[in-house]
Amino acid sequence: MHELFEKRWSARGLDASATIPPDDLTSILEAGRWAPTWGSTQPVRFVVGVRNDATFTALTEVLSRGNTWATAASALILLTTRDDATDANATTYGAVDLGLATAQMILQAVDLGYVGHPMAGFEVPATIERFEIPAGERPLVLLAVGTLADAATLEPKIAEKDARERTRRPLGEIAFADRWGHPFGG
Repeated sequence: MHELFEKRWSARGLDASATIPPDDLTSILEAGRWAPTWGSTQPVRFVVGVRNDATFTALTEVLSRGNTWATAASALILLTTRDDATDANATTYGAVDLGLATAQMILQAVDLGYVGHPMAGFEVPATIERFEIPAGERPLVLLAVGTLADAATLEPKIAEKDARERTRRPLGEIAFADRWGHPFGG
């Protein structure tokens, strides 16, 4: 397994004074742009805010209460995809495409020395209204990109969450062969 996967984690303790150079942010966006896409439809779109610009401020205003830590990010990126009531495949695969783009953006951020933390905790109707997102588009993920802060500078609640051990279920519990629940033996 590549070390980027092991280094990736969804930290909340971001350095509110750290910035992200435009070239690094563009590289992260390019990683999302080049993600696999169903039928080459490329339905994923980005709304990009850099700390202290109007877009960033507007994105912080739609955060759910539990995600206010994200105001310390260097950039916030809203990812949207299609929402087609007449085509279930387009809607389903558009969401898959968005997930792939998000993952690639996070890994690119990690490769550049940043943290990428995806969130679903934002007010979708307010986001649609504020950014004039057209019908047929669906905001699904808000990605915070930033630099880790010194743990000693964090609010205790955030420091505690970030200090938790990162774990995953054993492969035998999630990868099956022959039938559901029968562990893959590879």
